[in-house]
Amino acid sequence: MGRVELIWIKRAHRGPMDRVEEATLVADQGVAGSVDRSRRRQVTLLESEAWAACMSELGVDKDPALRRANILVSGVALAETRGRVLVIGDARLAIGGELTPCERMDEAMPGLQAALRPDWRGGVFAQVLSGGVIRVGDPVEWETPARLLDERAARGTSV
Repeated sequence: MGRVELIWIKRAHRGPMDRVEEATLVADQGVAGSVDRSRRRQVTLLESEAWAACMSELGVDKDPALRRANILVSGVALAETRGRVLVIGDARLAIGGELTPCERMDEAMPGLQAALRPDWRGGVFAQVLSGGVIRVGDPVEWETPARLLDERAARGTSV
């Protein structure tokens, strides 16, 4: 099981990433109060271990806010997870795909864009299936088929 390490809200396009202790994820919308979200890219997530690998490769130690993602998680591998459902507290996120690094990464730090390219190191984008308040320290885990079956049974929904 993983955990939420950091959360950021972007209040303006190209604006600073504001670090917060908690955020509200809104179903079918994204992070409340954050801009630059779309129907497909409602929430962005970065894996702490992938960021650390990039920093080691570049020989620096920079704030992961440079990546401009909403949520930094640890203990959960994000590579090749398109279509999976990630559970953070009461919220459920459908992973839509890889978050490819753009040229802004090199503006933040030379070489960062290339370092983020392999193995989905740049993170993932997701859609919010069910919302809720998430907090730094919350558990993060992949939804299992058994959990889906249990939820459907509890609701009386057929399999």
